[in-house]
Amino acid sequence: MKSIPSAACLLALALLLSFIPLPGLADEVTDPAVEAAKIWLNLVDTKKYRESWEEAAPFFKSHVAESDWVKMISAVRSPFGEVKSRELIQAVPTKVLPGAPDGEYVVIQFQTSFQNKAEAVETITPMKDDKGAWRVSGYYVK
Repeated sequence: MKSIPSAACLLALALLLSFIPLPGLADEVTDPAVEAAKIWLNLVDTKKYRESWEEAAPFFKSHVAESDWVKMISAVRSPFGEVKSRELIQAVPTKVLPGAPDGEYVVIQFQTSFQNKAEAVETITPMKDDKGAWRVSGYYVK
């Protein structure tokens, strides 16, 4: 006859499993990029669009004029309303992206719920600049 695991054993196993990081969600490479993305997204969430452009990667700023960015992001995000929730789906490091110079990037996706759009996926791509700081080089909402 097989024994049934005790509640203490199950609790210990659950605690152990809670400390195992999920692939693509938490590690020393992606965590700083995710944190930078969250800070940048807060600027967009609070409609500080000019500041979000100023804090973006030089690559981003060389391809989108500040005034164009403010118009585009306002047109895209304003209809959605306030952010109700945002959860990390994945954060994947890469060195190569289409249409971008080789470098250190993290492609991050968040499952986001807005006031007027219940389900959306935000994809944000920070890149490491020449000083080692993570700055957003791309943003897309689907």
